[in-house]
Amino acid sequence: MQAILLCGGLSTRLGDITKETPKILLEIGGKTVLQHQVELLVEAGVEEVVLASGHLHDILQERVGSSLGGTPIRYVREEKRLGTGGAIKNAMKAITRFPAFVLNGDILLDASLRKMALALRPEMDGILLGVEVEDARSYGRLVFEPDTLHIQQFVEKDPNHQGAGHINGGVYLFQSSIQSYFPDRESFSVEYDVFPYVKSLYIHPYKGTWIDIGTPERLAFARENLTHLIQVQRGEGNSHG
Repeated sequence: MQAILLCGGLSTRLGDITKETPKILLEIGGKTVLQHQVELLVEAGVEEVVLASGHLHDILQERVGSSLGGTPIRYVREEKRLGTGGAIKNAMKAITRFPAFVLNGDILLDASLRKMALALRPEMDGILLGVEVEDARSYGRLVFEPDTLHIQQFVEKDPNHQGAGHINGGVYLFQSSIQSYFPDRESFSVEYDVFPYVKSLYIHPYKGTWIDIGTPERLAFARENLTHLIQVQRGEGNSHG
C-alpha cells in the first residue's frame, strides 16, 4: 500500500515558525510530524509514502531524503498552487497500487488506522476519517447512514446545530475509482469539488485525540499535551479508530 501526504501549503497561519521549516518537519516530542505520520501509516500497512510538496520543497527533500525509518519516500512537487484536490490528483501520478491513504500533513491522532484499512471494500470509492466533536457548530459536518456508514451529505457550518457531530478528519483511504470524480482542471478542492459528488463514499467514525497543528496555539498544545498520548495509546493499538 502507498500513501500521499499533503505538505505543499504555505502555512501562513504559523507565521515565522514555518518561514524556513516545512510544517511537516516541526517537532512534537522529539519527532517530526512527518515521522509521527509515517509511523502511523506503516503500522496500517503502508510501504511507500509520496510527499505532495510545494512550498519549501528543496528544504524538505534535503532534510528527509529518499527514506525515513526504512520507509521509501518519493516526491511530487507542485509548481503552482493546486488546492487540496489538485494536489491529490497531481500526486496520484506516483501511485501505482490502490487502495491508497491520503493525509493532510498537519494531522496528529492517537489511534491506529488498521481498522480503517480493513473497513474498505472493493465497491467503495473511499473512506473518510470522521472525527466526533462534542460541539459541531463551528465545523462542517458529515451526515451518514448509521447502519452502513454511507455518507449522505456534507453540511456547511451551522451555528444553530445542537450537540455533537462528525467532521472531516483529513485522513482518506481511496480506491482508484475516486479519480473518475476529479474535475478536468489542475486546481480544485477535494472537499467541495469532489466529495459531494462521490456515490460510494463512507465514514470511519473516530472518537479520540485528533488535532491539526496549523496554528501556533494548536502546535503549542500538541507539544505540551499530545506526545505521551500518541506514543502510548497508539502503541497499545488504541481501539478508538
